[in-house]
Order: sequence, then structure tokens, then C-alpha cells
Amino acid sequence: MPTTVHKMFRAILLQVIVTLIVVAVAGLVVGIRGAVSAFLGGAACIIPNALFALRLRAVANRRGASYPLNFFVGELAKVLLTIAFLFLAARIYADLHWPSMLIGLGLALQAMFLAFWKTK
Repeated sequence: MPTTVHKMFRAILLQVIVTLIVVAVAGLVVGIRGAVSAFLGGAACIIPNALFALRLRAVANRRGASYPLNFFVGELAKVLLTIAFLFLAARIYADLHWPSMLIGLGLALQAMFLAFWKTK
């Protein structure tokens, strides 16, 4: 299990890198509005994933803990947190640029899949 958790942290790092690139490009194309929106989209993916990875790391070596149960409950929490962050971004940031936010979210999500595909 520790190897999987280690790969998750590497995947989160890749998500951060991809999000920073998207923020820079959105900032150049759309301006500060696009950069902030792309950041919010990426953060809506990165923060729940980071919390999930921390939780799995804490449970991985605990005696008597059900790793599969923690995994599935964590996945549910991750999805609900992502939805909550997106809802809050739309409600709090009035100048949200939806295309930038969705691109930031989408590429952060895709970075997670690519990280697991490319790691040995």
C-alpha cells in the first residue's frame, strides 16, 4: 500500500504543476480573471486529492483498519468536496471565467490519470 500512496503524492505534484501552467496560460490569454478562475478549477481537484492521499497514508499502516473501506469512503468524500469547491468558486468569485475554470479543472483531473499511467 505505501507504494500506491507514494504514487498518489507524485500524481498530486503533477496536478499542481499542470495547474500552474494552465494558470499562467489563462493569465496571458484572458488576464487575471482567467488566471484566478483556472486556479480555482485546479484547486477544486488538488485539495480533495491531497486530503484523500493524506488520509490513505494515515490508514495504510494502521492495524485493524479497513483499507478498502477507507478508500471508497475517501473517494466519495473527494467527489463531494470537489463539487462543493466548484459551487463555492461560482458563488464567491463573481468574475469567474467559466472556460478557464473548467480547463483548469479538466487538466488537473487528466494529470492524475497521466501520472498513474506514466509511473512504474
